[in-house]
Amino acid sequence: MDGKVILVGAGPGDPGLLTEKGKKAIAQAEVVVYDRLVSPAILSLMPESAEQIDVGKEASHHKVPQHEINRILLEKAQAGKRVVRLKGGDPFLFGRGGEELELLSEAGIPFEVVPGVTSALSVPAYAGIPVTHRDFCSSLHIITGHAKAGAKLTIDFEALKRTGGTLVFLMGVTALPAICQGLLDAGMEAEMPAAVIERGTTPRQRKRISTLGALPQAAAEAKIESPAIIVVGKVCTLSEKFDWFDALPLKGREIVVTRPRERMGVLSEKLRALGAAVTEYPCIETVERAENPALDQAMDHLAQYRYLVFTSPAGPEIFMKRLLARGQDARALAGLKIAAIGPKTAHVLMRFGLKADLVPAVYDSDHLAKAMAEVAGPVLLCRASRGSDALPKIFSARGIPFDDIPCYDTRYETPDAAAILPLLARDTLVTFTSASTVEGFVKSLPGVDLSHVLGVCIGEKTAEKARGYGIAVRVAREATIESLINCIKEV
Repeated sequence: MDGKVILVGAGPGDPGLLTEKGKKAIAQAEVVVYDRLVSPAILSLMPESAEQIDVGKEASHHKVPQHEINRILLEKAQAGKRVVRLKGGDPFLFGRGGEELELLSEAGIPFEVVPGVTSALSVPAYAGIPVTHRDFCSSLHIITGHAKAGAKLTIDFEALKRTGGTLVFLMGVTALPAICQGLLDAGMEAEMPAAVIERGTTPRQRKRISTLGALPQAAAEAKIESPAIIVVGKVCTLSEKFDWFDALPLKGREIVVTRPRERMGVLSEKLRALGAAVTEYPCIETVERAENPALDQAMDHLAQYRYLVFTSPAGPEIFMKRLLARGQDARALAGLKIAAIGPKTAHVLMRFGLKADLVPAVYDSDHLAKAMAEVAGPVLLCRASRGSDALPKIFSARGIPFDDIPCYDTRYETPDAAAILPLLARDTLVTFTSASTVEGFVKSLPGVDLSHVLGVCIGEKTAEKARGYGIAVRVAREATIESLINCIKEV
């Protein structure tokens, strides 16, 4: 197999700004070589099977020198690998993308470039600054504020002043005083509006709006650090009026999501869309039972049941996947009524053309059990091996015949606790969508003080488990993701 290198621009930080083409390239990569400025949410898209090489660069310090990065790309491609070179922003805008392609071109290695959303446009937009506006300017100029180690800036400040356009300096935090002084010396007025924006497009974005003369002091007082960009021009006066990002209801809130890896995407995306800083920390995983003779036997005799019951979205997905693999389809369920613990589980059923006959008013095992107290059996209960005892208890008490068959196991994961330990030292929200996520979370942090943790729980059973570990809780009004998010907004 011939190797290939795909140069992918990861955008400025917000994972929603990664292009579809870039996302597809990452998903198909065998090797990913990535920089420091690529956000963790985008790095999480890397296939577990891919070789992951961190060549992260920081200001004035290259973890891996550029010539070594070039060599890595060449060697991996020559070994027949599909290599993704993942770079922050756009790879051809001060990203050394051209340098990295030169060696590949000389060696005859196929390559492709996937442009990325540049911070020069997106970061001001997230700060409420349109880089052009016909009332203020008609041109935009993007300049690197970074000079080689030991060298002085070589910027024609007089030419920039004459343009009368908006100036955007990338990688210029260290040189901020020199940049401002250079423009002042070129004759630009000290009262010209200016801004510095740190960690743009991310929930940790901070900005300082000032004037050209006062910006260095304002940045120093705010302790602005890299990565940050500098914007100079009258358009900066629009920031307060157009700042939509800082107005998001969860802007900057630190939230940990503990759902299984395959199910955390929806909650994480919704929280990020509201401005939250989300750390994904999967504490459990759902694993289908490869060998399941009890379920196979039940599928051979589905006609004997009156009700089929699912207590999580994973249940119908695994059940139907197995049914189809056996050469059966939804027709095998003719005559059965189906109960679902809540709307998410019912939604999964609808994907297979099945409509739930019973969904309790409150979406938990206790209320599902009460709703089924008068049903006619026999009942086939398909769920996790560690399920609530509410349903078996009520079926037994009412004399309703049932088969309780585990179709998947819930296993505790061992995530890297280092990612969230700094968050637990301050007030942090942790979302729990089941009692098992609470159990997994606590097990992953032996001996850690959880007194600063506020658990936002999807239901009372989950909250009860969290309280048992001394975690303060808030409980969503309904056992749905939407209600959980509304609960977070109210905290």
